[in-house]
Amino acid sequence: MSTPTGPAPGLPVRMPRPRQSGRHRRPEPVAAPEGAPALVLAVPGAPSDAARGLAEEVISIARSELPGLDAAIGFLDGADDADETTEQPTLQAVLTRLAARRIERYELAKAAGREVTEPEGPAAVVVPLLTGPENDLLDRIRRAVADSGTEARTTDVLGPHPLLAEGLHVRLSEAGLARADRARLFTVATAADGIILVTVGGEEAVRTAGITGMLLAARLAVPVMAAALDVEGSVAAVAEELRGSGATQLALAPYLVGPELPGGLLDTALKEADSAAAEPLGAYPAIGKLVLSKYTAELGIAEPAQGAPTH
Repeated sequence: MSTPTGPAPGLPVRMPRPRQSGRHRRPEPVAAPEGAPALVLAVPGAPSDAARGLAEEVISIARSELPGLDAAIGFLDGADDADETTEQPTLQAVLTRLAARRIERYELAKAAGREVTEPEGPAAVVVPLLTGPENDLLDRIRRAVADSGTEARTTDVLGPHPLLAEGLHVRLSEAGLARADRARLFTVATAADGIILVTVGGEEAVRTAGITGMLLAARLAVPVMAAALDVEGSVAAVAEELRGSGATQLALAPYLVGPELPGGLLDTALKEADSAAAEPLGAYPAIGKLVLSKYTAELGIAEPAQGAPTH
C-alpha cells in the first residue's frame, strides 16, 4: 500500500535507469515510422536464386538498422506477376502490389469505422542496387517506376561513398591482395601495388568510380585507377598506364554489387590486365546501410545512429 509521500515501507522501489552519458552512450533506438512507405530494392541483371539471396541479405541488414521497416525486392528482369509468392517479381509488379495493398488497408480501416485519412504521398521508395550511374540500368529502373503508374520515388545510386571504399578494401584483403589494416606491421606477399577499379556504365561510371577510387587509394597507399568493363580496351589501357608508372603486381577490384555484372566481362578483363581479382561487394554490410540511408534521406526521417567504423 502506498502513502501520500511514496510507497509503503518494505515495498521495492523501481528507479528509472540513469541515462548513460559521454561518448559511449548507447544510442536511442529508432524504428520505422508507422505507415511509412515501403523500401523497394531494385535489383538489376538477370534474376537468379543467387541474386535473390544477395538482395535478401541486403534487406536484412537494412531491417536490423531500422526495426519495423517494410521492404520488398523487385527485379528489373523478373516475372511479371504481382503475386506475393513469386520469387523473382518485376519491379513494376511489386510497386503495383504495394499501391493496391495500401488502398486495401485504407478501405478496411474505413469500413471498420476507424478515423483514417486517405493515403497521400508515395507507397514506396525505390533504391537501385547500383554503386554508380550505370546509365542503361538506371534509366530502365526509372522507366519501370513510371510505367507502374504509382507514386513511388526513386533515389540516387549508392556511390560514391567512403563505406564503399571500405568494402572494396575488405574484399581485396579477403583475396590476399591487400593488407587488412595498414597499422599492423606485417606484409602480404601477394599484395597488389596497383589497383584497377572496374565498373560498368561507360565513361560516366568511370568518372564517379574514380571518386571512391581516391578514397581506396588513401586507405591502401597504392595507386588506384578506374576502368569500364563494357568499354573495349579500357581495362588494358589502365593496366598499361599503371605498369608504366612502376606497378608490377596489379589487382582488379569490382566496383559492383554483383547482379549488375554481365557474364564474361570480368573474365575478359582479367586476361587483358593479366592480374588477380577480388570478389564484387555483394552483401557487404555497408551496402545494406547505404540502401537504408538513401531511403531515410528520401523521406526526410531520422537515420539510425551508426556504429563504429570497421577496419
